[in-house]
Amino acid sequence: MMKMYLSDASGKMREIDRIENGCWINLVAPTEDEIRYIAHHLDIPIDSIKDALDDEERSRVEKEDNHVLIIVDIPIVAHDEVDGPMYETIPIGMIITNTCFITVCLQENPIFEEFSKNKIKNFYTFMKTRFALQMLYMISTYYLRYLKQINRRTSEIEKELHQSMKNKELFSLLSMEKSLVYFMTSLKANNIVMERLLRLNYLRMYEDDQDLLQDVIIENKQAIEMAEVYSSILSGMMDAFASVISNNLNIVMKFLTAITIVISLPTMVASFYGMNVPIPFQHSPYAFLIAMALAGSLSAATAYIFWKKRYF
Repeated sequence: MMKMYLSDASGKMREIDRIENGCWINLVAPTEDEIRYIAHHLDIPIDSIKDALDDEERSRVEKEDNHVLIIVDIPIVAHDEVDGPMYETIPIGMIITNTCFITVCLQENPIFEEFSKNKIKNFYTFMKTRFALQMLYMISTYYLRYLKQINRRTSEIEKELHQSMKNKELFSLLSMEKSLVYFMTSLKANNIVMERLLRLNYLRMYEDDQDLLQDVIIENKQAIEMAEVYSSILSGMMDAFASVISNNLNIVMKFLTAITIVISLPTMVASFYGMNVPIPFQHSPYAFLIAMALAGSLSAATAYIFWKKRYF
């Protein structure tokens, strides 16, 4: 899908149907025809567009003769095996040419919607450097937003696990842990790209643009720190619940072993009195009661000892 937008001097944005100077071209899962159309009209390599459509593409920034390519990872919401929320990252590409600003992504995402619906202050499609920095700032903001959601979801799962140990909650915690790993990896890669933009003259930036880029780097580093803290907490929580599960299993096994010993004593007494050999009280009219009393006494005494030792 390809859409093109253009801002006027007042900041009002409208959708256009052909390439114009200063427009924004948004490519979401574009077809081969759309890719070739953009590459031909703007004289950029097809690979520069297709690179951002690779799930495994690394974050980087490259400067060519007539364009600058910036690839970073953005957070998205997915679902795990139990249909719970899970967070992943996918690459997006920003191609800055002399005439247009191009964004490329595999799927629709709320970050593009913020811009396409003109919700960003001081956003103009023809201010290409500012547009790229605003896009990077919005990406960092969404990382922070999703990290808070992960922390909130982790607290909810923890409360559920306190009430009952179920595989569903454990799988959800595992999904949150995987999400944090994805976030930390992508955030660190994005940070390298932003540092390169600040250090190298890939984009012509004014003083306000440099301040904005520094703000983006600060937001990104804050997201990295939050992800590391949440990951440490979640890792410790997973270890703690693993110990709790193992301890509960040991308690159950100890209880079942004690019960087995207690109920095996009457069987032992009955076995002795079932032997075809002379045994005490075999001619007594109370032999059965004596055997039952002996079995009950042994079981009761053993159960009392186990109770005192808190095996029950």
